[in-house]
Amino acid sequence: MNEEKIARINELYHKSKAEGLTEEEKAEQQALRKEYVQAIRGNIRATLDNTSIKNEDGSVTPLKMVRIRNEEKK
Repeated sequence: MNEEKIARINELYHKSKAEGLTEEEKAEQQALRKEYVQAIRGNIRATLDNTSIKNEDGSVTPLKMVRIRNEEKK
């Protein structure tokens, strides 16, 4: 997500509060918000995938491995 898209999200928000949005602008706002949330989730997942847990027995387990094991169980 680049700065231009974030600025557009903010612009649409302020316009919605001031005068309202057209149906086309509402659809654009919804699509931009969805893209923004996906980007945030991706950033959080990347951060967690690079995080490790130290177990009581002293071993270290990367969270990525825990996630993969949980996904395999489903």
